[in-house]
Amino acid sequence: TSKPTTHAEPTYIVDDVVHYCVANMPGGVARTSTFALNNATLPFALALADKGWRQALADDAHLLDGLNVAHGEITHPAVAEALGYALTAPQKAIAA
Repeated sequence: TSKPTTHAEPTYIVDDVVHYCVANMPGGVARTSTFALNNATLPFALALADKGWRQALADDAHLLDGLNVAHGEITHPAVAEALGYALTAPQKAIAA
């Protein structure tokens, strides 16, 4: 029953349930959300810079899960399925 709302009209009621579905909630606190995003992503950026992409992905399953394509091979199941391509294991792709 959810649908996007705005900061101007953030709530609506369906079946006696109040829904809040502001599509860009971080936009309401842009400075704070920017700091939060930087704090969450900086360790990954530093790992990539310090170790190189292959070693950083080999060391961190979260980074490896974000790999979609490497050396022309599709390494993410959803991308492979959506495009109709064969799937290559990400571990194999980073070893190449």
